[in-house]
This record gives sequence, structure tokens and C-alpha cells, in this order.
Amino acid sequence: HLRLACQSEPKPYRKSKLWWCGITLLGLGEVGNFTAYGFAPIVLVAPLGCVSVIGSAFISVLFLKKTMTAADILGGTLTVTGTYLLVTFAPNVPQELTARRIQNYLVSWPFLVYSILEIIIFCILLYFYKRKAVKHIVVLLMMVALLASLTVIAVKAVASMITLSAEGKMQLTYPVFYVMLILMATSCAFQVKFLNQAVHLYEATVAVPLNFVFFTTSAIISGVIFYREFHSAALLSVFMFLFGCLLSFLGVFVIARNKKEEHLQIAFIDCGRIPGQKLTGKIQPDPHSSFYGTLNNEDNSVKSQS
Repeated sequence: HLRLACQSEPKPYRKSKLWWCGITLLGLGEVGNFTAYGFAPIVLVAPLGCVSVIGSAFISVLFLKKTMTAADILGGTLTVTGTYLLVTFAPNVPQELTARRIQNYLVSWPFLVYSILEIIIFCILLYFYKRKAVKHIVVLLMMVALLASLTVIAVKAVASMITLSAEGKMQLTYPVFYVMLILMATSCAFQVKFLNQAVHLYEATVAVPLNFVFFTTSAIISGVIFYREFHSAALLSVFMFLFGCLLSFLGVFVIARNKKEEHLQIAFIDCGRIPGQKLTGKIQPDPHSSFYGTLNNEDNSVKSQS
């Protein structure tokens, strides 16, 4: 967006090769994340999202020339330590998630009770959000977390059935595969809706760590209840795993809270020294326009001023 702002002619960001490169990398990362659910337990994959926070901190130093602070080092140390404990003490009980087994899990009484409680809590939160206009960050992110628990259940089911089908054990002919696929797409879409609302209303330094904590907690609970991933696990392993989660949470909070968002003091950017623009030319920050972050034509600027 900064590079487009320096061009003399307006150009939508969707025509930028750099922007498409970033979107492609994001897509590849999500494909890898999706694939991981087919090979590892939910309680291991979900907390490892904290690695992206560490990666973002180092990338900001290398590419954005940010300064590495003591808080970044402390947060990174806590997160790495927590990640080591997560990987070491996470349950490693291999189970073949066939379509029939997933069907049995769907009608098991622990998941039915969990689903009913989740629906009731979500409806209560949605009532306060819609009718009472309560848009507190905890309300928004709790709805995101409740939807995320369904998303990770569906993602693991779909990924596991696709993996088994690729190995020669066809699972795609069962109706439960398409039920899980629809559940994954629907819950993910509504999850993004509420998450965007939270990021729009609150600073990322608050929304990012809270969302990570809520999402990870809901994912672990859903993995324990639906897939029974801590079945017959030793008490010490459970305690050390939870301790690793706590360290990861603290590390993410320390790193995220140390980042201050930068805001422009004025509602436009002076284009005095940009080729092709006059001193009166401005960049109008209209986030709903396809030309957001680019320069307006001089004719348009003159017309708007007149």
C-alpha cells in the first residue's frame, strides 16, 4: 500500500503483484495448518499458533526495521518454553479417524451435552450483541471462540478423511464428510465476521492476545471432548501441558502488548514531493474504495475541492 501511494496514477491494490504474493503465502500457510490437523491432535496444533506471533516479531525486525526490545525477548522466551512443553507433553495417541468413527463421536453424549451448552451460551451472547448492542471485546471474542471450537472439530474431521482417502481408504463417499465440510465453511465464515468486528472496534494489541487465548482454550476443550485426545493420559503430562499453554499465553500477551499501533495525526498524506502530484494533492483514506491507499487523479481532486 505504501508503494502504491507513491505512484502518480491510481492503481487498485488487487493489481499489485506484491499484494498477490502476500495473499498466496497466507494461503499456503493456511493449507499447511489445515493439513496439520490430519496428522496431529487438536490440542497440539491449536496452541502452536503462538509460533506465528514469534515469527511476526522477528519479521518486523528484519523487514520493517523495528527495534527488538527487552519485552520482545522476554515474550519470545516464554513462548518458546511453552511451545517446548506443549510438544513434549501433548498426547500422542494415534487414532484412525474414519467416517464411521466420526459419526459415533457426533452422537456421543459428552459431545451432545457440550453442543447444547455451547448453543445456549452463543444464543445468549448473540442476543446481547444484536438486541442490546453490547459489543464488548469479550462478548465478540467469546462468540468467535465458540464458533472456532466447531471449526477445528470439522477441520480435523475433513483433513483426516481426506488423508485416509489419499492413502487408499476412501472416506469421501460418506455423507458425514460433506456435513463436516459445510460445518467448517459456515462456522469459519461467521467466525471471521465477528473477529473483523472485534479488530475494527479495538486495538490489535488487545484483540490478538485475547483471541489467541480464547481460540486455543476452546480448541483444546473441543479436542478433549469430541476426539478424547487426553484419554488415559498421565496426570503429570496434563499438568505440564497446561503449564506450557500458560507460558505461551503469557508470551503472546507480553509481545502483543509491547506493540503500539501507529495512527496518522491528520486525515491525509501530503503528496508534495511525489512525482506527478501537486502540493494540493491528497490521499483520501476511504477504506471502502478499491483505490484505498492510492493517489486520486488531479482532476478528481480539483472537482472535489470545487
